[in-house]
Amino acid sequence: MAEIKWFGHACVRIRTRDLTVIIDPVSPTTGYQMSRQRADVVAITHNHPGHRALEQVREPYHLLEGPGEYEIRGAFITGIRTFHDDEGGKRLGKNTTYLFELDDLVICHLGDIGHILTDAQAEQLSVVDVLLVPVGGPPTITPQQAVEIIGQIEPAVVVPLQYRTERGDHDRAPLDAFLREVGAAEVVPRETLTIRKSDLGDTLQVVVLTPGG
Repeated sequence: MAEIKWFGHACVRIRTRDLTVIIDPVSPTTGYQMSRQRADVVAITHNHPGHRALEQVREPYHLLEGPGEYEIRGAFITGIRTFHDDEGGKRLGKNTTYLFELDDLVICHLGDIGHILTDAQAEQLSVVDVLLVPVGGPPTITPQQAVEIIGQIEPAVVVPLQYRTERGDHDRAPLDAFLREVGAAEVVPRETLTIRKSDLGDTLQVVVLTPGG
């Protein structure tokens, strides 16, 4: 079982019985407020402002900052090289997509990916149960590209990130743009997502989280 909470922008906390992971701790300069957190692992997808507020997480923790394979407290974490643009990082730099194998669930955080997956990347991510995906457009993927990546991976659950809210990301597309593209009906936001492997179905489920600290 895993509990997933969104703090705004790209910042997500994943908790299981044995491990707490925070991805891209968010800076208050983004408009989102996150109280100081405790974590066993902090994963950074890239070094752009708003994604590396390490002062928001209490030490000690394992810091992951790039591609590689890691085993921490029984969890397997894989960092996969991707890019922040569709030119191999020439404009906006590199990005790390993380794959978290926690208990019996596989959760993927795409980071600030800026391109459609290669066949090799899609194959590596084909085991994903829950996909955390940016959907608000530049400087990350557009709502249309997000839906294309979802089709490449075919997860059971999708959690959209980095879209326009009242608190931040005002230059991004609103959530409705993505929901129209993915064909989701009325979605009721929730504070957290608590999910077990047995909860997964054959039909794609879009879960909208309320950003909060």
